[in-house]
Amino acid sequence: MREKKKLKLKKFHLHPVTTFILLTGITMLLSWILSIFQVQATYNQLNLTTYELEKTLVAVENLFNYNGIKSLISESAKNFVSFTTLSTLLIALIGLSVAQTTGFFDAFIKRVLVKINNQKITWILLFLATISSLINEIGYVILIPLAAIIFKENNRNPLAGIITAFTGVAFGYGVTLFVGSMEANLVPITEASARLIDSNYHVPLTSNLFIIIATTIILSIVGTFIIEKFVVPKLGRYKDIENKTEEIEEIIDEEEIEQRKLEEDYREKKGLRNALIATVFFIAFFLYALLPNLPFSGMLLDMEATTYLNQIFGENSYFQDGFTFLMSLYFIIVGIAYGKGAKTISNDKELIHETGKKLAEIGSLIILIFFASQFIAVFRKTNIATVVTAWGANLISGANFSGLPLVLLVLILIGLINLIAATPLAKWTILAPAVVPKLMQSNISPEFTQFLLRAGDSMTKGLTPLLAYFVILIGYLNMYNPNKKRPITVGRALKLMLPYCLIISITWIVIAVLWYLTGLPLGPNRFPTL
Repeated sequence: MREKKKLKLKKFHLHPVTTFILLTGITMLLSWILSIFQVQATYNQLNLTTYELEKTLVAVENLFNYNGIKSLISESAKNFVSFTTLSTLLIALIGLSVAQTTGFFDAFIKRVLVKINNQKITWILLFLATISSLINEIGYVILIPLAAIIFKENNRNPLAGIITAFTGVAFGYGVTLFVGSMEANLVPITEASARLIDSNYHVPLTSNLFIIIATTIILSIVGTFIIEKFVVPKLGRYKDIENKTEEIEEIIDEEEIEQRKLEEDYREKKGLRNALIATVFFIAFFLYALLPNLPFSGMLLDMEATTYLNQIFGENSYFQDGFTFLMSLYFIIVGIAYGKGAKTISNDKELIHETGKKLAEIGSLIILIFFASQFIAVFRKTNIATVVTAWGANLISGANFSGLPLVLLVLILIGLINLIAATPLAKWTILAPAVVPKLMQSNISPEFTQFLLRAGDSMTKGLTPLLAYFVILIGYLNMYNPNKKRPITVGRALKLMLPYCLIISITWIVIAVLWYLTGLPLGPNRFPTL
């Protein structure tokens, strides 16, 4: 019998740049279709000054027309330049590149991190990534490049390090060990929404403190299990095909080899000692700049704010706005201190030249960021996310059940909305005036409802290209991708994170349900029920 030939479909591996271009086009086409059917929504917007609800109508804006295409062309430069991801990443990379150029990272990893168990390093990275949301999105721009360096220098797959840092920040966003920027942004809206039912209701800034501390620890432990059990084995060992070079062996006298090792050891120790001294001085300056009412102190505080938390995390806080620069400055100072002690740099010209060579590696990432910024800007302009969020708010407010089913509905719905509306503040502005009063009528506290936003927001945050910092994940995966002929696509990146997303989402749901059923305190004198 003649064997039947099996037809094999050729697989296409679209470069992420091409994917973002296609997504932009699809979004514009979708806006045209939805506008034809006059897709719109009405929601109640809360006036934070008068505490009154204002009816707001929002409709999908058609961008697949003459004016839409014209605006895409005319605003492309503005979309790119104003894309915060680009500026914060470049600032962070300057400092990281200096520290890497001088050899500080190599020495630190060789003498400190190499002594730590791999699982512990993964846990430390996840823990830092999870609590990094204390200061908005700093974790994406600092920890993703840093994790890649640490994993690679520790003879582990840097792709696993990149995924570890990204998933830690994205799927643990909003939980930390302290009260931070999330409270400064959300609490005023939660409190104003609660006052639609109780005009004297007060939501303290520490209202979620206990539950976010517990969640931070749990997510770090569960996340470490996922990374080590699923992600690392799937990625396998790292083979740097592009940078693989033949090593030339030199026949050197054993005594000379030993002498070289001793000199290198002495220089590294001296460099690390200098780096430690620089670190102590930098931390001292940093802490003093956060103390109010002392001579020349409070440099990083907004002294016009009424509370200390708002002085640190408010809209006009110098700490909030300048933290990325401060971290970059730290790595520059420490890198130079190490380089001078270890004699790995001789002058400023050499340092700047070598640092520039390191930064040259991100050229493809900048191209990717340009097209990602256009896609996100176009999607926001269509109002699709606002319409869907308003639908979600109306669905929750109209639900005819209460208790645990209502809690689960809010969690799942926020998780789904998050796929197209990744900014917590934007979602909460629309959802809170509907969700908070609805749950209060079901004896569920505003503080617990605010935690449900954190949980739902984090459950799916890393699974959407509409997250502004998703592009850093894709860019770094491809920078360290050993097979340049087969880029890591958006689909493959999502597939790598799917196990993490599923297990962490279940973890978030279990934490919320158990806390609700047991009635454990969310914070000082604050509970899931009223």
